[in-house]
Formats: sequence, C-alpha cells, structure tokens
Amino acid sequence: MSTQAEDAAPTSAMAPFRHAIFRAVWIATLLSSFGGMIQSVGAAWMMVDLGASPQMVTLVQASITLPIVLLALAAGALADGFDKRKMMLAAQCFMFTVSAALALVAYLGLVTPWLLLLFTFLIGCGAALNAPAWQASVGIMVPREVIPTAVTLNSMGFNLARSLGPAIGGVIVAVAGAAAAFMINAVSYVALIFVLLGWRPKVEKRVLPRERLGRAIHSGIRYVAMSPAINTTLVRGFVTGLGSSAVGALLPLIARDMMQGGPEIYGLLLGAFGVGAVGGALVSHRLRLAFSNELIVRCALLGSAVGLVVSAFSTVLVITMAALLLCGIGWVLVVSILNATVQMSSPRWVVARALSLYQMATFGGMAIGAWLWGFVTELRSLPTALLVAAAVQVGCILLGRWFRLPETEDMNLDPMGFSEPATAVPVQARTGPVVVTIEYRIAAEDVPAFLEIMAERRVVRRRNGARRWSLLRDLADPEIWIERYHSPTWTEYVRHNRRLTQDEALVGERIRALHKGNGDPPVRRLIERQTGHPPEATEADDRDWAAPYSDQPRLS
Repeated sequence: MSTQAEDAAPTSAMAPFRHAIFRAVWIATLLSSFGGMIQSVGAAWMMVDLGASPQMVTLVQASITLPIVLLALAAGALADGFDKRKMMLAAQCFMFTVSAALALVAYLGLVTPWLLLLFTFLIGCGAALNAPAWQASVGIMVPREVIPTAVTLNSMGFNLARSLGPAIGGVIVAVAGAAAAFMINAVSYVALIFVLLGWRPKVEKRVLPRERLGRAIHSGIRYVAMSPAINTTLVRGFVTGLGSSAVGALLPLIARDMMQGGPEIYGLLLGAFGVGAVGGALVSHRLRLAFSNELIVRCALLGSAVGLVVSAFSTVLVITMAALLLCGIGWVLVVSILNATVQMSSPRWVVARALSLYQMATFGGMAIGAWLWGFVTELRSLPTALLVAAAVQVGCILLGRWFRLPETEDMNLDPMGFSEPATAVPVQARTGPVVVTIEYRIAAEDVPAFLEIMAERRVVRRRNGARRWSLLRDLADPEIWIERYHSPTWTEYVRHNRRLTQDEALVGERIRALHKGNGDPPVRRLIERQTGHPPEATEADDRDWAAPYSDQPRLS
C-alpha cells in the first residue's frame, strides 16, 4: 500500500530528483552551464574589448543560436534513431575540444572578431547536437507524470548558473582575462562526460531497421505539421524567441552605454536576469497546478515586456536589475511551459524531432532577433530596440487568441502495441507497395458522425506515415464504406502501425462503435503488382529488395 507521501510524490516540485540518473545528470549539467555562462561573458566582453561594432557584439549570441536552427532537425532525427546517451557523449567531447582550442588561441593572443565567432559557432554546433538527445532523454530518466517538472528543473538549473555564472565570469574576465573563462568552460564538460560514461539506460530491442536520415527528417516534419498542439507551440516559441533575444543580445551594450560600466556590471545585470529565472522556475510548479498554461504564458510575456520597457529608460543599476529580474521570471515560465507542451504532445518515437523543431523555431527567432536588435540599435538607438522588443512580446500575447496552448496532462501517448500479421503470401522487409483496405458497414443516420471521425482518422494515418489515404463508398450498397491507404514497403506498414498511440487508438474504437457488421471491420492487406511479369520474377524481386536488410532481425 502506498503512503500518502508516495501518492503525493508525482506532484512535488522536487520529484524528479528522486531518480538518481536525473539527479546526477542535472548536477553535471549545472556545472557545465556555469562554464558556458562564464565563457559567454568572456566572448561577449572580448568582442567589445576588440572594438567591434554593436552588430558584431550581438552576433556572438547569433553565432551560438544559428547552429541550432541549421542542425537541430538532423540532430533530432539522429537522437530518435540512435542511442541518445552516445549522442550526448559525442557532443560533450566535441564542445570540450573546441573550448580548449579557443582558450589556447586566446592565450596566444590570436583572436580576431571573426575567429571568435567561428569558435562560438562550433560550440553552438555541439549544443545543437546535444540538445534534442538531452531533452528527449528526460522521458527516459523520469516517469511521464513528472516530465513537466523535470523540464522546469532543467530550466532552473540553467538559470541558476545564469544568475551566478555571469557575475563570476565578469570577475574572472576582469582579473585573469577572457582566455581563463574559456579554459574554465572546457573543464566544466568533464563531469558530465564521466556521468554519461557511467549511465547505462535500458535500450529497447530494435525490431525494425532504422529510417534513413532523410526519411526520418521527413517523418518528423510530417508529424509536427499535422499536430495542432505542436504547431501552436512552435509559433509561440518563434515569437517569444524573437522578442526575448533582446536581453541577451543587447545586455553588453546596456552595461557599457546605459550603465557606464565594465564586465562586472555586465555580469551583475545578467545575474539579475538569472535570479529572476530561478525564481520563475521555483514558482512554476505551483502556478501550473493553479492556472492554465495559456494564462501563465500571457502573464509571463506581459511581465517580460514591462521589464524591457523599464530597461529602455533606466540608467540606474538597481532599477535595471529589477527590470531584468522580471524579464528572467517571464522567460523561464514561457520556455519551460512551451518545452513541456511539446514533450507531452509527442509520442516517444518522434519526441526528439518534435523538440528539435521547437528549438529551431525558438532559436530561429532568437538568431533573427539578435541580428535585428543590433540593426535597430545602429539605425536608431538602444532604447528604441528595447521598446520594439517589448512590443513583440505583447504581440505574442495577442497570438494566444488564435494559437492557444493546449492542456496535455490527460494525453496518453504510450504505444498501442502491434503484432505483425501472418500472411499466406511470403513477404520480406522491402516487399511492396502494400495496400490496406478496411471495410465498414455504416447506417445512413450514422454517416455524418462517421465522416467526422474519419477526418480524424485521416490525420492519424497520414502523420504516422500512411500514403494516399482515401475513403470510398460502395455504389451498389450505400452502407459499405472502405478506408484505403498505401505503405511503400512491408517494413513501413509495420512501422506505421507500431507508431499508433493509446489516444490515437480511441479514434478507431469510435469508428468500430458505428460499424454494423458482425465482428470487427474486415481488413485486407494487398501487394500492388504490375502485369506482365511471371511469378518467379516477382518472388526474385522480393528477395532482391530484402537483401539490404538481410542482417536485420526478422520482424516480430
């Protein structure tokens, strides 16, 4: 019998820390985030110290976020198809190597503005490879019911580093120079590398060959494009990233031009933003229990807009720090809710690709914003850029009228389970095209309800990989309706059915409830064949098509 405390555990804000691997990775990631924040201060201030233009200063942030836009989808497809732990490990080792090389170049005094951007771009490439695998791994480390809390704790960890790391980074840059900040960042990857080396997650036995990279990317785009909940999140994420990027991109200029300060002031301002983000993460759990996702996001965006407006006019350090604290609260509430919405709206087979598309949208907005706010600053002024960014945040609130965030707690995206059907005609992995027909007998009075449900069925079939879906009506017997779709190969047919979730299966149950025939609707699986070939040639073709997969286990 479970105790009251155990029953309450899933609703605790600290519930994810009860899982040892999440706790270990969280702590190691926190150390790495500290190193990243310290390096960010060093890179941004080194660019200022090199006498670069405002637009070059803002490009430091763009150079880190742009790789996520360019590489995230491919990284998400790889994370869904391969071992996520190994992908994270490869990314961490790559970023360690690049950071160490940047530190060496800085110590030798060889850094130029464009060379600095190259190194930060490469570090961004490593982050792009790591992010989908890391975020998708949260669902492996903790149960589904605490995923939103785990996502918020990840945001809190990053922003905890953001609250203290910049201040520490400012001191390090002032005392020892930017090269020391770069070396500290390189060392910060070591703990996470060791944790990942020791983690041995349970790996499900693969019964189907991996999708090729191009097809996997297409599958992810198709699923997201046909999922309204994820589409809504992507739109809101892009606009949020566009407006909120003003803080990170313009903060060095706020410290230098409006506060008349140096790296220490920059660190304090960025630290104030981080403290606000940590505070937002701490209250996020209680807010989600009391209010809808949409209401929380709207209030958070409004607070962020107010903070940007105050920052545009303030020349007093304490007031600007308070405004940035408000921006930090708004930022972490919005991004944690959007991230959790994507995770909770995506089945496990596509979650990394869905998260990568979310990252592309959000960081795409940030990359565009980083350039845009630098351009507006040069064209007009720094306060003008901050005010325009605040207007963008208000615009994102108005978008909620058309792109309202869904509530995802009641979704059941566990796989339904599918056993490969026996066939009288031998089939191989590459046998195809496969044509599937399902015959329903529907009474005349049930036709409107049937057509409405079949519209949902069409979406489910197509986003899980079915092609050429159609619905046919028998002209001789008007009660007979036939659902028909194609799969290019037998493997893709099995893959399509193994993707079906518990929630999606409810659509089929509603259709079967309208079926008047005896038993379940008849299902026929057919192989499409062209005329003019003898049977021997057809069977040989099947064997040839199966050859590339001869080393794969048989489908079960």
